Amino acid sequence: MQLHDTRTRSTSTFVPAATVRLYVCGITPYDSAHLGHAFTYTVFDVLIRHLEAKGHRVRYVRNVTDLDDDILRTAAARDVNFEVLARTEAAAFDTNLRRLGLRDADVIPYATETVPAMIPMVQGLLDRELAYQLPDGRVYADTGQMEGFLSFSRLDRETALEQFAEKGGDPDAAGKNDPLDFLLWQPSAPGEPGWVTPWGDPSITGRPGWHLECSVMAMEHLGNVIDIHGGGNDLIFPHHEAEILQSEGLTGQGPFAGVWMHVGMVALEDVKMSKSLGNLVFLGDLLDRYSPWAVRHLLLRNHYRSGWTYTEESMMASAEAAAALESAPAGDAGRADALRDAVAKRLDDDLDTPAALALIDDAVADGDGDAARRAAELLGYAA
Repeated sequence: MQLHDTRTRSTSTFVPAATVRLYVCGITPYDSAHLGHAFTYTVFDVLIRHLEAKGHRVRYVRNVTDLDDDILRTAAARDVNFEVLARTEAAAFDTNLRRLGLRDADVIPYATETVPAMIPMVQGLLDRELAYQLPDGRVYADTGQMEGFLSFSRLDRETALEQFAEKGGDPDAAGKNDPLDFLLWQPSAPGEPGWVTPWGDPSITGRPGWHLECSVMAMEHLGNVIDIHGGGNDLIFPHHEAEILQSEGLTGQGPFAGVWMHVGMVALEDVKMSKSLGNLVFLGDLLDRYSPWAVRHLLLRNHYRSGWTYTEESMMASAEAAAALESAPAGDAGRADALRDAVAKRLDDDLDTPAALALIDDAVADGDGDAARRAAELLGYAA
């Protein structure tokens, strides 16, 4: 099987172990699942199905970031407890993924549950002089002491500073050794959850930074070195860059992930969907109007590494293709094995779902409905 690795910028043979350890960055649950979420998690659902069809077991971890500036701010604005907000939204999110036919992750860790394991990681980075603490309780990763900073994202410093500021970083914060040093631990504001730590002033409680959370949740459930790490390509910097630096810096082992798979962004009217812009197409709304296979067809007609734009016309086209698959006559049952093999071969080629779907749609057009439906099962179709 060929997979593209963001770290090497190359596509090469992936040789899976008997059990493939997969971590995919999850949601910050303060709003409903949108089409961008659906695209990312459908891609990895197909990957898991494909690996299982090849005889491998997949241990799949998808976290919930329920401890984050955004969720604390949203909970305060709505006057609700942040944990209640997170649990409610995460449950609704999982319900919509199941409606789409996605299977649950094997482990869905919550950041708040994992803080006791995060504190030793910060202490370990301090002990290795890969982090430093400030008198007010902040702890930063010392990127100047971490090997390979910016080698993952391959950004120049000016672009990195722009993205760091745009994606929640604090380049202008006082006391930092370098504007690009990222936050590992911060003091809790009044009313925020806080934990006591073995470093600094014992009267100052704090909470972890976002990047730290994913490293610890991945390592706690999958080990220090994992097979595949995935997420949207908007996470390459600073989030995944930071994960690599702190994880490999702490353990001395690497690579932290054998393959980094990044999924393209979904746009509406050529603008990336985002909660901040409010230009979202919600998954639940689509599933109220169309079948799960119609929505999957829409998603999987796009290669996972490519960004694409949602249109009503494209949704209608996928709905028509889904209806045609459902109603296609049985046709030549003897074609089923060959078609499944051909679809699997396309998935072996860096998860080429558009090419795989084209084979299925062609079989439908030829009147071989049973063969097409059997092959579509590899992409998550359920009769």
